[in-house]
Order: sequence, then C-alpha cells, then structure tokens
Amino acid sequence: MASRDFARQLEGYGLSTVAIHYYLPDHPSLIQQFVMQQYDIAPRFPELDRFLDYWRREIEAALHSVSVVHKHLIGPAEWRAVDGIITIN
Repeated sequence: MASRDFARQLEGYGLSTVAIHYYLPDHPSLIQQFVMQQYDIAPRFPELDRFLDYWRREIEAALHSVSVVHKHLIGPAEWRAVDGIITIN
C-alpha cells in the first residue's frame, strides 16, 4: 500500500515551504518567523488558505507577510540529447 504522501503527490500535490512573518501584540516592533512544509496544490494553495484562516481566527499574532516556495515532486521524466557515444570494453 502506498503512503498517504505519495498518494497526494499523484493527485497533483507538491511540497510547499511557507515562511510566515508575524508580530505579537505584546511586542509590535519585533517581527518573528514561523516556517513549515506541507503538501499543497499550486497556484491556489487550498491547504495554506485553511491554515491562514485558522491563524486569523485562533492566534493573536498579526500577520506581516507570507512567502511560499513550491515544487512538484512527481512529474515527467527529464531527458537530454547526447552528442556522442562512448564505448567501454
């Protein structure tokens, strides 16, 4: 049986690294960073949207900025043309 992560990759999910910059109400001049990785679908990012909705509802830290890097882990095979043939005896 395939792992859940592998099954999600076959469904089109890729690995997203998200950096969230925020500040707490007690220290508004100090920006902090929270970094996480999760499987998500670009360019809509429904998992990230759910997490940010949760953040706005439940966490008292104000968001400053959110940066996302995304990579599809399963895709077409890479190939390149070969200029010559090397024979090894």
